[in-house]
Amino acid sequence: MSKVSIVSCPDYEINAVRAALEAALDPIGGLDFVRPGMKIAVKANLVSMMKPESAATTHPALLYALSEMLIKKGAEVVIGDSPGGLYTSPYVNQVYAATGLKKVTETGAKLNQNFSHRHTENPNGVIVKDLEYTTYLDDADAIINFCKLKTHGMMGMSACVKNMFGVIPGTFKPEYHYKYPKHTEFADMLVDLNVRFPQQLVIVDAITGMEGNGPTAGTPRHIGAILASDSPYACDRICAKIIGLDEKELETVQAAEKRGLNDEITLYGNPDSFIVSDYELVRTRKETDFGHGRQSLIGGLLGKIIHWALCSVPSVQKRACIGCKKCMNICPAKAIVMKSQKPVIDRKACIRCFCCQEFCPVGAMKVKRPAIAKILNR
Repeated sequence: MSKVSIVSCPDYEINAVRAALEAALDPIGGLDFVRPGMKIAVKANLVSMMKPESAATTHPALLYALSEMLIKKGAEVVIGDSPGGLYTSPYVNQVYAATGLKKVTETGAKLNQNFSHRHTENPNGVIVKDLEYTTYLDDADAIINFCKLKTHGMMGMSACVKNMFGVIPGTFKPEYHYKYPKHTEFADMLVDLNVRFPQQLVIVDAITGMEGNGPTAGTPRHIGAILASDSPYACDRICAKIIGLDEKELETVQAAEKRGLNDEITLYGNPDSFIVSDYELVRTRKETDFGHGRQSLIGGLLGKIIHWALCSVPSVQKRACIGCKKCMNICPAKAIVMKSQKPVIDRKACIRCFCCQEFCPVGAMKVKRPAIAKILNR
């Protein structure tokens, strides 16, 4: 039985945040595990150098309040993440500054300064049997996953399970997109990471979420909630409900279901009161091969036509593009070249991982849905 708590929080004013966070944690016994001297790693979502008001990262006010609570219990707190890009001190510290985390150190919490990574075997993984990970987690007695509720170009939603992709060092992330290009494979990989790095507690910043072109270039959308749970899988199911996403559309939920990780949920609070009925979602299609198993030329051709007609793809908005080449440099399939200082995508080479969309600093890469897919979904 998993526990999920959801409470109202109107904004990021620190007193409101403190009260709401305590109210969310209390019914599930959220911090009862903390003992004096424990080292707690708080895995935030610090995807890029983006200001808190962009709604792309875990808000610093929430991390401030949580750090206060943990330190009051005698814990040592380290807040960290591996954003997209170089996992180095100069780059990550710029991310800390941009996302407002420097102020959190006033509580006595520390921002991770250990930028080493290590290779490890993962015998319990279904698809990831070995991996490279951020070693600051090795020093922690417990991990708290503090994510942000957002739409996601590839996976539909970014919340608890997806947030643990941040244990992979930034420059290794494109390799994982290339190794696991299908949504189902990527979902299995994410669940493998959650199993390998279990979290004592998950908390979701859903005061202001992100809709539309998430997880970095979407639009902030007020939801007014904080969620807390002892299970990333259970919490994601409630998050999906809030933004109007059928959990059957979430491959991470389905991957967890196959492993018996989705159990019954005891709810504290009413998620129905937080549902945003017109939340703008990123509609993705499973990469189903409709011609699979058909040996005929017609069957294979039909599969390719349907795949072409229904698959969402990244598309550049040339007027917004600043020609920084970040999409070209981060593309794991090397499917992007620059022509006249603008990116051009090789559709045959593109694996639809949406890294270019996720890490475009100005939101010039968009998720483009084919016209046929739009008509069929009406």
